[in-house]
Amino acid sequence: MAASEENSALFPIFVLTIMALPLVPYTMVKLCRAASKKTKIINCQCTVCSRSGKYRKSIFKKISNFSTCSNLTLVLLWVIMAVLVYYIKQISQEVQVFEPFSILGLEPGASDADIKKSYRKLSVQYHPDKNPDPEANKYFVEYISKAYQALTDPIARENYEKYGHPDGRQGLQMGIALPQFLLNIDGASGGILLLGIVGVCIILPLMLAVIYLSRSAKYTGNYVMHQTLSAYYYLMKPSLAPSKVMDVFIKAAEYMEIPVRRSDAEPLQKLFLLVRSELNLDLKNIKQEQAKFWKQHPALVKTELLVQAQLTRESAALSPALQADFRRVLQLAPRLLEELMKMAVIPHTAQGHGWLRPAIGVVELSQCIIQAVPLSARKSLGGSSEGIAPFLQLPHFTEAIVKKIARKKIRTFQELLDMTPQERAELLMQVAGFSDAEYQDVDMVIHMMPSITFDVTCETDGEEGIQEGDIVSMHAWVTLQRGNGLIGALPHAPHYPFHKEESFWMFLADTASNDVWLSQKVTFMDEAAAVTAVSKAIQESKEGSGASVKEINEAIRKAVEKVQSGSRLVMGKFQAPAEGNYNLTCYCLCDSWIGCDKKMSLKLKISKRSRAGTRGAVVEEGPAPEDGMEEEEEEEEEEVQDDYESEYSEDEQDEADAKKNALAPNGVAHGKGSSSGSEGSGSGED
Repeated sequence: MAASEENSALFPIFVLTIMALPLVPYTMVKLCRAASKKTKIINCQCTVCSRSGKYRKSIFKKISNFSTCSNLTLVLLWVIMAVLVYYIKQISQEVQVFEPFSILGLEPGASDADIKKSYRKLSVQYHPDKNPDPEANKYFVEYISKAYQALTDPIARENYEKYGHPDGRQGLQMGIALPQFLLNIDGASGGILLLGIVGVCIILPLMLAVIYLSRSAKYTGNYVMHQTLSAYYYLMKPSLAPSKVMDVFIKAAEYMEIPVRRSDAEPLQKLFLLVRSELNLDLKNIKQEQAKFWKQHPALVKTELLVQAQLTRESAALSPALQADFRRVLQLAPRLLEELMKMAVIPHTAQGHGWLRPAIGVVELSQCIIQAVPLSARKSLGGSSEGIAPFLQLPHFTEAIVKKIARKKIRTFQELLDMTPQERAELLMQVAGFSDAEYQDVDMVIHMMPSITFDVTCETDGEEGIQEGDIVSMHAWVTLQRGNGLIGALPHAPHYPFHKEESFWMFLADTASNDVWLSQKVTFMDEAAAVTAVSKAIQESKEGSGASVKEINEAIRKAVEKVQSGSRLVMGKFQAPAEGNYNLTCYCLCDSWIGCDKKMSLKLKISKRSRAGTRGAVVEEGPAPEDGMEEEEEEEEEEVQDDYESEYSEDEQDEADAKKNALAPNGVAHGKGSSSGSEGSGSGED
């Protein structure tokens, strides 16, 4: 029994040791990383963004940044360790080593007379006949009597003086450092132990499995409901105009779950009057159009009005209850738009191509939501195919300011960017009436905007020319530069209340047939992940071509240097279509900035098959459509007209430039592009 008590007393020490082994080195590594980590400012520093408070380092935001799952778990484990140390210290004081002389109050080596005298004195104080206290009785029996016996018995005293124990040399004892209640599993404690084992080993895993399966059955890996993907897939049409993408976007199941309260009726009516011009209502039949709008599902009406409040910057007119719903709508928007984009570019045609027109509309809607710019501002105006939308994303710019600088023949956003700093300062301060601080804000944002260039190559691996049925590999190096020298950065978006990392969508598309042959998302925030991905891609590509180890290492080194300088490698494969000449267009579209998109023309010549066999089919990667989804086949004689002209629509200049591009003699298509989506865009070569 004593041995079991001693082993159970060691259980806290055992637990403390097991916890300290991984916790101490992990904490040291984490502290070293935190100390060596240099804080780099990647968000906009203009006064408008500063006033928005989105990046303000308040005490609450610092606490929320620290309150991650890993940090809280780390702190909790250290608290448990501190409690264990305190508990061990307390029980170590309670455990008394058997010292006969100390128990009897004598110095080591005392005579027999002194031992008997001290024993008689303690017997008067602790003997059961003299003291009825049970604790005194226990102390007398377990300590005083044993100490007296150990010192008066010659053999016991000799053993104590020689081996430190009255019973002589002690053998090695082995035990298990477990709590006492686990060692006594008889009676009620045995049932409790059994219930604990069943609960921890069976019931708890089953509960976690049920929760996980129920959640995974409802949501995708991107935390978007399967019901939303199903709705997006069925509502996606090849001729979906960019202005009509909003009607599909608001039908997400997440938005349908937002409660519609009776108290929201009056604020929504007022908001409707403020944003009515942006709802694409027929002014000739305005009463019928308004009645038709309000007859929609209340959740759809509420969601569309809240999105329009963001686009028109009328969120200040919302009630406190609607403000919470407004933030919820905007928080879900980037995630839902990404899934809507995937539904646009997944294979819809027999050739495995997606649809270009709705994909462009999704990007344009994303840009307008992040920058809080109305969709109507993208209408072609004067010499600009993209309207005044790019100007409105700049701080302190309004429609009146745009009209003032237009009188100085600055009608496109690209013309403003091409001006020298001195010319731009003179224009904005003298013509637009900006103060020096306001001009500094504009200049800061312009230097924050990304400038994209890319180099695209399409070829068949190990073969000359491209023949129908071949597997064509596309390699594209996308390079980002900013005036302030940053690579990865957060966009200037003072009216969007959440942090949003800018992303780019790369398309290889045929504008004539509205087909997207290849699509991929590109981001410049995570350099480490980009280095790993490009190293793996280059190694697999070189090994497939039979390159030596030295050549592979050299190619990887050069690719890593390009990634570190602000480039990203985009790779994809597609099956060559039937024989013919194809005028393709490469797009690189930003989901956060307006006016930073690039496109270039690429002419692809497909020859008739002369080589034996085919190279197989391309396996498309991406989300598969939901069970029960069937593609609706449509034959439309006319495309739905846009409410505004998309900035990516091909014009006569684009067609003329495409005709100028010569075919490569061996069928390998190669091109460099840095042309923007603004006026004069669409040139085939830089």
